[in-house]
Amino acid sequence: MVKGWQHSYDAGKRAFEEEKYDSALYYLEKVAGEKGTFADVYNMLGLIYHYRGLNGDAVSSFLRAIELNPNYTEAFLNLSVVYNETGEFSKAEAAYQRAKESRKDSATYLDPYVKGRLANMHSALGTVYKDLGFHAEAADEYRKALALRPEFIDIKTKLGTVYRDMKDFHNSLKELNESVALNENYTHPRVQLGLTYYTMGDTERAKAEWLKALEKNPEDKMANMYLTLLLTPSR
Repeated sequence: MVKGWQHSYDAGKRAFEEEKYDSALYYLEKVAGEKGTFADVYNMLGLIYHYRGLNGDAVSSFLRAIELNPNYTEAFLNLSVVYNETGEFSKAEAAYQRAKESRKDSATYLDPYVKGRLANMHSALGTVYKDLGFHAEAADEYRKALALRPEFIDIKTKLGTVYRDMKDFHNSLKELNESVALNENYTHPRVQLGLTYYTMGDTERAKAEWLKALEKNPEDKMANMYLTLLLTPSR
C-alpha cells in the first residue's frame, strides 16, 4: 500500500518532536515536495537546517513559512536567531520586531491538513450526538467542522440531514443545495435533498432530484430505492 503525504506529515512531525532529526528531515522534505502549503513544515525544516549549520537553507525555509502565514511569530523569532548568527543584525532586528507585532494582530493559524483533521473530529462527535438523538448538539459540531473546512461536502450534507431531523427544512434545503453545488457529479447530497423535499410532502421535487441523481449515476442505490418506492402504487 502506497502511503501518501499525510503519513509523511505525521511521521515527520512525530520524529521532530522526538528530536530524531534525520528521520524528520526525510519525511518533512517529502511533504514540502508534495504539498508546499504547510507553514509549520517549513518552520520545522528551517530549524533542522539551522541545527545542521545550513543557515542559508534555514533562512529560505523560515521565509517560506512566513510567506504562507504572515503572522507566524515563531518563524520570525527563528529567523531573527539565524540572522544574528550570520551577522545580519539589521535583518535580525527587523525580524524580531515583526515577531512582536505579529503577536498583537495575528489570527490563529492552522495548516489545511490540521484543519481537516479537526473538522473530521468535530464531524465524528456530531455523528455520535446525532445517533443519540441530540440533534441540536450534532448540528453545532457540524457547524464547527465547516467553520474549519467549509468545502467538505460530506460534513455539509450531514448538517443538512440533521436539520431535516430537526424539522428545520429551510436550513436543510440551504445546506444540501450548497452541497450539490460543490460537486454536481457527487450524487449523495442530491439524494438527501430529494429526501428533504419528500419529508416536506413535496413529492414532485423529490422525484426530480432523484432522477437528476440517476442521470449522473445510474447505479446510485439510494436514488433507485427511493424512486421505486415513490413510483410504486400504494396497496
